[in-house]
Amino acid sequence: MSTINSQHSTSSDVVIRVDNLSKKYLLHHQQRERYTALRDVIARGAKNLGRKILNFKSSTFNTGSSTLNSQPSTTEEFFALKDVSFEIKQGERVGIIGRNGAGKTTLLKLLSRITEPTTGRIILKGRVASLLEVGTGFHPELTGRENIFLNGAILGMSKVEIKKKFDEIVDFAEIEKFLDTPVKRYSSGMYVRLAFAVAAHLEPEILLVDEVLAVGDAQFQKKCLGKMGDVAKEGRTILFVSHNMAHINNLCSDCILLEAGKISQQGHPSLVIQQYLTQTGNNVSIIERGEVILTDPDIDLLEFYVCDSERKRRNSFKTSENINVLIKYIAKREILGLRIGFDFISFIDGEVLFRTFDDDLRPKTRQTGLQSLICSIPKNLLKPGMYAVRLQVGIHNVRWIFDGTVTEKISIELVDGINSAYADYRPGKIMPQVEWN
Repeated sequence: MSTINSQHSTSSDVVIRVDNLSKKYLLHHQQRERYTALRDVIARGAKNLGRKILNFKSSTFNTGSSTLNSQPSTTEEFFALKDVSFEIKQGERVGIIGRNGAGKTTLLKLLSRITEPTTGRIILKGRVASLLEVGTGFHPELTGRENIFLNGAILGMSKVEIKKKFDEIVDFAEIEKFLDTPVKRYSSGMYVRLAFAVAAHLEPEILLVDEVLAVGDAQFQKKCLGKMGDVAKEGRTILFVSHNMAHINNLCSDCILLEAGKISQQGHPSLVIQQYLTQTGNNVSIIERGEVILTDPDIDLLEFYVCDSERKRRNSFKTSENINVLIKYIAKREILGLRIGFDFISFIDGEVLFRTFDDDLRPKTRQTGLQSLICSIPKNLLKPGMYAVRLQVGIHNVRWIFDGTVTEKISIELVDGINSAYADYRPGKIMPQVEWN
């Protein structure tokens, strides 16, 4: 049995409590029947017709008789969620991540009371507003103005309260021109803008947001993330499902990783995201000859990998160790302006932290034959986390020979090497050890 929307909890600051929550679905599978030729269909139809004429007891005459169409089926139990338990306190911003099918949306639908759990208990303290998919909670025949009041009423707000927030909602959604148009004529972007504006401004104690922000443009996403940050500062609670790790990392104070309907890990976003990316990311340790195609036949890449000071190939380093990137290639002739380097990338959001080339400090006199380059990234510069390096080869100010568009990137994991308990939680992209006097 489940208890939904109880006004009491075991702790005064816990607003969401989930105990042993499970959601089961029954999947029906039709077993494949052996191949039936056209002549078999005709023969069976003729046989049925003959039986009918001779008054034999038979099935209804048609070429697709019950004998043909009856396909035995089997039923399988599928748990979208299985024994999930957690607590969320007032004002927390919790991100929920995981692969497609992990149970993220199912969890939000259970919390939103859209569907009932199979087993377990949910205790919610306060009003809940949810934004799970485009148009959820909107009546397509009503105008934008009417839907604002409808959603407010669903949340339990009075007409006076809705009117107080009305102008802010319209201004945020930027749909004033279409306010009295039925929402069925809105584009998906307009739908989401209005839905988010209503959900965020009508002051629910708990705000549930699924991956709908991906529908909006970059400016709107930034606006929504800022608003969710403001909502959290006001002491309200946010559950945010997203495949955008940068959004989760920047917005959330806690993170839950779901795998196959179960909680795999919960904790600080940077640590949980790192675990998730380690499991799902590309763990290529070396790119060798033939794995990338250079557009100049006179350059042939042999090896590209990350190593330690002894040139031993590695993918995991302490922050107190130098990281070396080694590139081996063959030049069949001298190429004027040839530049060879790499991008160093944050794995969480794909942002390029820096790009470097072997001729940054001085022009290179290129030699033909086998060449080996090594670049050393200084220790105590980068924060613990997941990173990647991506090859870049080109002719200066002329053209790219290889611009890194291939998906293969070499992943690197950095772990804390300075024994600082706070290293993961400092803001910023880097964490250099600088001198203090």
